[in-house]
Amino acid sequence: MRRTIGGFLLFAVIILILVGMLQFANWIPSAIQTGALQRYGSIEEVRSQLPMATIYVPVYFPRSVRWPPSLIAAQNRPYLAVVTEFKRSGGEDTFLVITQTARHEPPLRERIVLSSVRERVPYPFKGRTALLEVGLCATGDRCSRISWDEGDFTLALAIKDSPVELVRIAESMIVGQAQGDVQHSAVPAGGPEGS
Repeated sequence: MRRTIGGFLLFAVIILILVGMLQFANWIPSAIQTGALQRYGSIEEVRSQLPMATIYVPVYFPRSVRWPPSLIAAQNRPYLAVVTEFKRSGGEDTFLVITQTARHEPPLRERIVLSSVRERVPYPFKGRTALLEVGLCATGDRCSRISWDEGDFTLALAIKDSPVELVRIAESMIVGQAQGDVQHSAVPAGGPEGS
């Protein structure tokens, strides 16, 4: 009888150890993935899940941009980064891409890349100096890109449209006039203006 009870206790201890090891093995992937690049359903979800000080979002979108975003992805490891993509109104192609990365870190892979740059100029706006590029995408579409440093981040916007609309979108992301007096814009509950 003692042998049966001892064998049962040993069996129960082994089962508890195995269950504990399986639980630990199941926890490891989620611990590793926390902070890695992943999709989110909304900007508010990104703000609640990742400890970022500010996520920059334009207030102005031209009617050619479809709201809501078709993709929102973010990470905080190995560095903070957010990418937001928008489709063209009445189309399925990616029309506008906004990336925000920690300063001095490489940007996330952008879906809109200028394959040939026709013009690259420093562009002053709201107390900042941006780099404005105009050229063609790999698809042959006219593309524009603007990038600048904002606080601890580098912001970059690329659009399959004229630089005029791109600059309007970029300027709507920054409310303050000077680097020391920055208030960041946020999207109103009903969506952006102009849509």
